[in-house]
Amino acid sequence: MELVKLLFPLVSLLLARLSGASFVGSSVPRNITSMFTFGDSYIDTGNLVIMAKTVSFPVWNDKPPYGITFFGRPTGRFSDGRVIIDFIAGKFGLPFLPPSLANSSDVSQGVNFAVGGATAIEVGFYERNNLVPFKLLNNSLDVQLGWFEALRPSLCNTTGGSGDCSFGKSLFIVGEFGVNDYSFFFMANKTEAEVRSYVPKVVKTIASAVERLINDDGAELVVVPGNPPIGCSPTILTLRQTTNAASYDRTGCLRDVNNVVTYHNALLRAAVGVLRLKHPRATIVYADFYTPIRRIIDNPGDFGVARGSALKACCGTGGDYNWNGSAVCGMPGVAACPDPSAYVSWDGVHFTEAVNRYVAQGWLYGPYADPPILKAVQVQH
Repeated sequence: MELVKLLFPLVSLLLARLSGASFVGSSVPRNITSMFTFGDSYIDTGNLVIMAKTVSFPVWNDKPPYGITFFGRPTGRFSDGRVIIDFIAGKFGLPFLPPSLANSSDVSQGVNFAVGGATAIEVGFYERNNLVPFKLLNNSLDVQLGWFEALRPSLCNTTGGSGDCSFGKSLFIVGEFGVNDYSFFFMANKTEAEVRSYVPKVVKTIASAVERLINDDGAELVVVPGNPPIGCSPTILTLRQTTNAASYDRTGCLRDVNNVVTYHNALLRAAVGVLRLKHPRATIVYADFYTPIRRIIDNPGDFGVARGSALKACCGTGGDYNWNGSAVCGMPGVAACPDPSAYVSWDGVHFTEAVNRYVAQGWLYGPYADPPILKAVQVQH
């Protein structure tokens, strides 16, 4: 068993660095016929770019070098290549999910409602309380659910096979949500204790959304991811940089930010447990987004990441973490590193394709999901 534990990161690394590898295999259950996903920039496949054009909101992820690793061009994804849901969809033989705002003519196999910058709590809350110095796009979790429910009638004859809007063969992913909420609080100079006080509200919002999908929309299989360790992200590390050594853990991540994240994840996992008791006919998966990222950052050599690069952005410029808010990835003159798979962070906030692949694998097969998605599929269907 100890040998397996030691070999697991190495095997995962080898899988992650095979750029042409696929998760689809002959032994994979094929009874998931569609996917519907909600979230923020970690899984956005183009919605922010579409939304931003309607309000002249500046974006940079529609420009090179975004997309260089797999697509060879920007696709609206916040990565050098594929995001987590791309790998999960591929495992079930599904195509890349179209962004909902693209108004695709074929949504029978699923749609992605995630938008970069989305919050769990409705955006008016942040504006009314002066927590953000700018106008937010209206794309919170509740708004995304509304988009799905508006589209639902057109899905009735395609997803369930019986014309009754059954989603028994659909996989729903709700999140992760919370990263933008907590980032806004921290950037408003709130203390750890102050930000912690908002965590129950964020978690309750997510849990209510999951319950709404089950009760109102007939969802039977729902994946609920927790938050990654944003206290290790180059952006947060730059914005909250301090000379106080006690603010950092042994790896160099910010303690207070990650303390809030682990508190959020604990409450969310408990909320999932409550939902399981209330809805025994549904299968609800808690997906751990924190542990796989920490495992790479804490043991970079095991994953082909240079120790000096574990907390730096691949695409960026300047500073201790290769991130500068005045010269972000996608802006003229900002270059990417030669090998994104040797980095954890792609642009200072989001992850490289290699990391997204590793997380997706952990959610599909374990150990980073309870239960692993493939096991949940077998149980549910």
